[in-house]
Amino acid sequence: MDGMDLSGRTAVVTGGAGGIGRAICADLAGLGARVVIADRDLPAARDAAKETGGTAHRVDLADHADIDRFCAAVGPVDVLVHNAGISIVEPFTESDPANWDLMWQVNLRAPMQLTRALLPGMTGRGWGRLVFVSSDGARAGSGGEGAYAATKSGLFGLAKTLAREAARGGVTSNVVCPGPTDTPMVRTVADAHPGLLDKLAKQIPLRRIGRPDDIAGLVAFLCTDRAGYVTGQTVSVSGGITMQ
Repeated sequence: MDGMDLSGRTAVVTGGAGGIGRAICADLAGLGARVVIADRDLPAARDAAKETGGTAHRVDLADHADIDRFCAAVGPVDVLVHNAGISIVEPFTESDPANWDLMWQVNLRAPMQLTRALLPGMTGRGWGRLVFVSSDGARAGSGGEGAYAATKSGLFGLAKTLAREAARGGVTSNVVCPGPTDTPMVRTVADAHPGLLDKLAKQIPLRRIGRPDDIAGLVAFLCTDRAGYVTGQTVSVSGGITMQ
């Protein structure tokens, strides 16, 4: 299909060693992109890189200096997928402000810092794609995830602002919001609450929770020329549990 080829493009995916991130890396590589995986778990990132023919970098997104080192080392980047995220589930009135700070650093500040460093190269070359992976919990609220939802919802305003500021440089900026998805992070929560995933699935019109591939397909499309007229948008991938 015309306009779906990313050959010659370099794509950075944060959190690329995890469930959704790994699927995104696979789809981008399948379209011909050279994928750079930025993840705190270097062994897992290297495994994912072997699958995609890409490269792996250990990056702690809570460490400002580590991000700067990565940006200096990675070279020109055409596609930047902000997939990494951390969620600490606790009732808000009982939550630890130290956890707020960690989620702010990883979920919002790191995307801001990475974009600030790498976006000028995109606009200078006249082509680029920014994709922010947020959460339907940030759009609709989610019990026990007040700080997570707050930090992830910050991506909406950032992405829309960048869509306006970078448009003349040929760069698009969009947000993808996964609904309940079968990832290691969700499994950790589900293990502490038996039956949770089955209860979630019954609430979803398509009667199943999402798979990483469900999200990856949309992210990959938004990175192609076929999506070149799509910018400033927020799209849910949730099986219909949220409808806008």
